[in-house]
Amino acid sequence: MPVRFAIHIKPSSQLPEAPDNGFHFLEGINGATIILIHGLTGSPREMGFLARSLNKTGFSVLSPRLANHGRPLQELRDTTWQEFYQSVKNSLSTPEMISRTGPVFVSGLSVGALFGLLLALDYPDRIAGVSCLSPILFYDGWNAPSWRHWLPLVYLTPLKNYFYFKEEPPYGIKNEGIRRLVHQHYMQKELEDEINAYEQGYPFYPVALLYQHHLLVKYLKKKLHQVKTPVQMVQAHEDDMSSPRNSQYIYDHVSSSKKEVFMLYNSYHVVSADQERMTVVTQMQRFFNDILKDSCRA
Repeated sequence: MPVRFAIHIKPSSQLPEAPDNGFHFLEGINGATIILIHGLTGSPREMGFLARSLNKTGFSVLSPRLANHGRPLQELRDTTWQEFYQSVKNSLSTPEMISRTGPVFVSGLSVGALFGLLLALDYPDRIAGVSCLSPILFYDGWNAPSWRHWLPLVYLTPLKNYFYFKEEPPYGIKNEGIRRLVHQHYMQKELEDEINAYEQGYPFYPVALLYQHHLLVKYLKKKLHQVKTPVQMVQAHEDDMSSPRNSQYIYDHVSSSKKEVFMLYNSYHVVSADQERMTVVTQMQRFFNDILKDSCRA
């Protein structure tokens, strides 16, 4: 992943002035709701297949947009992990959610999975189960750049606010057709070009956000043992960004009596959109339905 240095990024005048809150609420028929959380620098669109598919199986679904996603890259760069997490917590207080009394599940992709675990930690009586998709505590996948080991030194200086790295193939996608479409979108993008970030996400990742991820992980690792909510990890064995070590770490440290790791063998990091996305839907549905059945028997 090549690193770019920039002192100033000219904000795009073509970005939406007031991004919405992600997917509109999709009403289901089984009384349960799933909150889907996209990853950092991504968009709710990367959760779109899961949202539509899970809704067809009976779940109500909503997917909040994380704070400042779709805004100029400078604004995103200056956002804290607490502000991202607040976007997720706000989804529990929407008019649709306030009126609902059924169980609430949460699932997040990548860093979004960590926010899902925090939600279960902070609302143990509201969140009935968590499905972590490619959770990322450590950037240790087979395509993780070697320079990541120097990041703790960069975090100690203001330089963290001026470095960005541009994503390159495989973009967390093993499916060649989807990867080709992503590449066509990203290949000619420059730092100042933020058009379509609202829908497609950003091709550049600010190092300042890696620092926020570092702070989030530091906080979460101290709290994982307090998580007692049922937890599922859906992990790609060939994840290019986060190895199976990440899912195993969460499995080993949460105090949930119901927990599992489901391994995928034909996907990379973005399992919500890759070759086994239908398998992801099936496993999430099974896990959440098992929790519903357990609650009915209790």
